[in-house]
Amino acid sequence: MRLHVGCAMWTHAAWQEWQPASGDRLAAYAARCNAVEGNTTFYAIPAVRTVESWAAQLTPEFRFLPKLHKSITHERRLTGADEELRTFLSAIEPLGPSAHALWIQLPSSFGPNDLGALAGFLRELPRSYRCAVEVRHPAFFENEQATRYLERVLARVHVEWLTFDTTVLFDGLPTPAEQEAWSKKPRVPLRTRALTEYPIVRYHGRESTDRTVDGWQPWVAIVADWLREGRSPTVFLHTPNNADAVTLARRFHAEVAARVPELDPLPEPAPTGPMTLF
Repeated sequence: MRLHVGCAMWTHAAWQEWQPASGDRLAAYAARCNAVEGNTTFYAIPAVRTVESWAAQLTPEFRFLPKLHKSITHERRLTGADEELRTFLSAIEPLGPSAHALWIQLPSSFGPNDLGALAGFLRELPRSYRCAVEVRHPAFFENEQATRYLERVLARVHVEWLTFDTTVLFDGLPTPAEQEAWSKKPRVPLRTRALTEYPIVRYHGRESTDRTVDGWQPWVAIVADWLREGRSPTVFLHTPNNADAVTLARRFHAEVAARVPELDPLPEPAPTGPMTLF
């Protein structure tokens, strides 16, 4: 039984102690977490050679979540984007089984009236790719009819509704370090229902570790229940600067493992300190 946990990126200035100055940074990250968000593919479709270098640093069990390029989701809004989609899928093909799910993040303006475009897009996607859809329009969370309609569209093709939980981030006034996250992250109601056997959660905490950990306690219980039900969840940990995200992801995994003892352990990285004779 395996729980996959990770962060929004695989390299960070605060991780220099254990990351190489250049080269296999993804491999160093994968020695600590077993999943990562592929945010970079939203802004630029990578060269095949670049993706091949990523794949060479991963095991098939690692979960990489490539986000569809913005030309597909935000510019074309899932309509008339066949060429862009072919280019994207060709680029990420070297990831093989490590490409856990295509992350379809939709703009906040993509609402219930656009679900026909989503349904058509999902029907045309190659069945070899698992998918997860992240919506940000308030109606999907506040209007029961819109919620049911979206769930039906996703269920027809066995696609997960990806949850981005920012409720803790917006619980109280922000600190100076949290203000940028406040201005950029979506403020939507909490959703905890899984549609498939592969639920995906993005959890955004606070600058304070204590507040971050207190805020994820409901997710520890939910994820433990999912595992007992035979589901295979992936959880990504965010904070305003993400400096401690790897440590927090591993801590979240440990808290779930305390409730589900049969959970497989995370990888244990080799020591990074100076070698000694004794």
